[in-house]
Amino acid sequence: MRLVVQRVTSASVKVEEEITGAINEGYMVLVGVTHEDTEEDVHYLADKLAHLRIFEDENGKMNHSLLDVKGSVLSVSQFTLYGDTRKGRRPNFMKAAKPDAANALYECFNKALREKGIHVETGRFGAMMDVSLTNSGPVTIWMDSKE
Repeated sequence: MRLVVQRVTSASVKVEEEITGAINEGYMVLVGVTHEDTEEDVHYLADKLAHLRIFEDENGKMNHSLLDVKGSVLSVSQFTLYGDTRKGRRPNFMKAAKPDAANALYECFNKALREKGIHVETGRFGAMMDVSLTNSGPVTIWMDSKE
């Protein structure tokens, strides 16, 4: 499972001109699932994300977690995180999980975050989405349960 985590002051996602999710301070998270992922990967990354210290303290050091700042998550499914561009000019997405399996683990990930007390907003799995955000820092982190 892969995540691209962006620390944001605000973020939103629209599907067909309808806002399906919006947050203020927190993380905009792109979530990619591969066919090898399990619930173990989900819980590992949900825990890591909740406790990741990339919010600044009073001294400007990244010492606070999402839980510390009571931030929210905008979670957006993103199969293209498993795009392989090593050959040719068009990405190969063979490493991305099939939609049914990916959606189940994506929903499990969101549920795991909610169970930690984190407010989670989402896009719509499989839909064409327009994502807007204000990246704070900017701070962008890549997380992978296998690496």
